[in-house]
Parts: sequence; C-alpha cells; structure tokens
Amino acid sequence: MIITLATQMKAMYIVSQIIFVSILVAAVWLFTKNILQIRRNIFLGVAEHLNDNKPERWRNLLLLALGQKKMFKNPLVAVMHLVIYTGFIIINLEVLEIVLDGIFGTHRLFFPFLGSFYTFLLNFFEILAAGVIIVCVVFLSRRNILKLKRFISKDLDGWPHSDANYILIAEIILMSLFLTMNATDRALQLQGSGHYHNTGNFIFSGLLAPIFSSFSATTLMSIERTCWWIHIIGILAFLNYLPYSKHLHIVLAFPNTYYARLPLPGKMINMPSVQNEVTYMMQPELAPTDGNAQTPTFGAKDVQDLSWKNLLDAYSCTECGRCSAACPATITGKLLSPRKIMMDTRDRLTEVGKNITANTEFKPDGKTLLNNYISVEELRACTTCNACVEACPVSISPLDIIVQLRRSLIMEDSNAPQEWNTMFGNIENNFAPWKFSPEDRDKWVEDLA
Repeated sequence: MIITLATQMKAMYIVSQIIFVSILVAAVWLFTKNILQIRRNIFLGVAEHLNDNKPERWRNLLLLALGQKKMFKNPLVAVMHLVIYTGFIIINLEVLEIVLDGIFGTHRLFFPFLGSFYTFLLNFFEILAAGVIIVCVVFLSRRNILKLKRFISKDLDGWPHSDANYILIAEIILMSLFLTMNATDRALQLQGSGHYHNTGNFIFSGLLAPIFSSFSATTLMSIERTCWWIHIIGILAFLNYLPYSKHLHIVLAFPNTYYARLPLPGKMINMPSVQNEVTYMMQPELAPTDGNAQTPTFGAKDVQDLSWKNLLDAYSCTECGRCSAACPATITGKLLSPRKIMMDTRDRLTEVGKNITANTEFKPDGKTLLNNYISVEELRACTTCNACVEACPVSISPLDIIVQLRRSLIMEDSNAPQEWNTMFGNIENNFAPWKFSPEDRDKWVEDLA
C-alpha cells in the first residue's frame, strides 16, 4: 500500500511536470511567433543605417531605457514608475527558479545553494512587490479617479484606456499571488511540513503567515500550489499579452533608445533625390544620361515608405501622452496629437502585417497611413518645434513621421494651402519667399543715399 501511494505521488508529480512543460513550451512558442511577426513588420520600412557612435548609443540605452532619465523631470512620478519597472524586471528573476522547479519537480531549487542570501533576495523581492502594489493603486487612481488630462484624451478612447487598466490590475494580482505564495510557504515551514525548506522569515509574507497558522497542511499546500500555478501562468499570459499592448515598450525601449538618431535634436534629414536635382541644376554635366532612370518618390504615404526606425518608434510608444502634453498645437486645441500619430502608425502597420500574413505578400487594400489614418489637418497643424521629441522618455520621434507624410502630401499630391504655394513659387522663381526679382532685391538701399 505504501509503495502504491508513493507510486501515485510520483505519477502526480510527473503529470504536473508534463503539464507545466507543455504550457511553458506553448507560451514561449506563441510569444516567439508574435515577436517575429513584429520584427518582420518593423523591417517592412525603408533601410536606414543607425549603428554609428556605439559608446553614445550604449549611454542612451543605460540612461534613457534603464535609468529612465527623462522621467525625472517629475521626480515623484519617476520614482513610482521606477519602482514598477525595476520590480517587474527584478522580481521576475524569481521566475527562473519557478520555471526550473516546474520542469524538474523541485521546490525552491536555489535555496540549498544560496542559503541566507536566498532569504535576503526574497526579502528584497517582497519589498519591491509591496512597492509595485502601492504604485499600481496610485496609477489606477490617477487614471480613473483623478483623471489627469493626458489620460482622458480622446486618443485613448476604447481599448487603449482599458489596456492600461488591465495591466495595472494584472500586476497587483501577480504581486499579491507572490506574497500569498510565500506566506503559505512560510506557514508550512513553521508547521514542519516535509518538502518545505526552512528559509527563515520573509519581511512581508512573514507578517501574513500567522493568518494561515490554523489551516491544515493540506489546505496550505493547496493554497500555495494554486498561487504558484496562477502566478506562473499569469506571467506567461502577460508575456503573450505584450505584443498586443502598449506595454511592449518594456521590451522595445532598449533597442529604440540604442538606435535613436544622434544628430542635433530637430535636425531634418534632406532627401538625396532633391539634393541631386539641385546639384544637377547647378552642374548639368553631372546629371545621369540614362533615360530609363527611375523617377524618385518624395516623402511617405504609407508605412512601407517610412524608415524601419519610424516603425520601431510606433511599436515602442508607451502612450504616456507626454508628447501631446508638450505639443503647442495640441495645447491650443488643434487636431494634431503626436501620441495619436504614433498610435495610428502602429495600427496601420499591424493592419499591413495581417494583410501580408493572410496573402504571403501585401495586397493593396485601398488604404494608406496618409488620409485614412492621419488627416491633412493634423499634419498642417505641426509647427516642427520638436517639443514632442524632447518630451518622449524613450527617444521616439513623431516629428519625423509628420515631416515625411507632409513631404508626400506637398511634393507628390501638390496638396498645400494657397499661401504655401505662393511662397513655393516665389522661392522657385525668385530664390526667396518674396515676390521680388533677385535684381531688384537691393534697391531699398537707394532710398538711404
């Protein structure tokens, strides 16, 4: 009978391991599949070399993505965001132990090797977990009770507003499960249950352990295992939720800051085709003689015309609204919102990606980023002041997308206000915005004689 019971227990552990490994493999496979699709979508963009000055790029990555330097313009919010961010990264180091425990059927695999340092680490994790719960409650209140202006913008109507709430609530649940799991584990240790190592008291869950002191060992094990399973499945579910959420920036903030454009902020990149035309006008002998030369296109009409860095920007957007809060056009009631520019670009890119997945190649769908997603009125409202770029904590440039779309609008579609067309005509004919012949430009000095 004893042998039979031991055999049954061993079989249960094996089944548990099989179930865990199956869930783990499925979650990793699905996440990898979605990430590869996002990578493919990003590289639908035009090639752009952004790998120079590597020391400066690593500095950007460490200060902006990891250190969140720009966030500290508002120190209190920055500290709270840092608690969530570091908590998410550091606490999930414990996931490595959970995964290995699930694979090998062990319990607190690292404790025998780390001893008292293990208890120190878990205490540190618990401090962060408690901090994450508190900060998530504060952030939920800011969004839903205080209703800060940049969080109730029409840009966030519908799914974007819900997305932020879902993530904050999920983090509270995951951290609560973590603390409850440790509390019941500690209660089992105090009862002398086999298989549960005496790790010593934990700083927060140790305070909760007495609440469970009257529970039977069987009940405690059921609670501890339930928390363990929901915690790890929740993390794997969160992992696969990221590709559909603005929280993908948790992953993409690092490459996005590394590949940021390093020239002076606000510097616009000239179009080589236009520069060549000016050169050929001044030096006709340099003009190509090939009559079959392809006619260049100007600016961007759809996501495939943008740079891959623009598309990486779109996926990296945190939807925090700092760009729109700093934008003078948005502040003065214009239709333009830099945050919406990034969200629209991402939505269109996702649509194009689904089109390619369904048809193996892009089939024209009668839509473009310009006009169908982003309107002419939005583009004309931009003053190119660079405030949005300066405000972004992860080096996103809505301005570059706006400029490229506006170039297409004007140079491809000849769609510009009459006042602009007058100025363009004067520049082309008179080499200045004013309607004066170059020969007459200095006549004003004659009145000074």
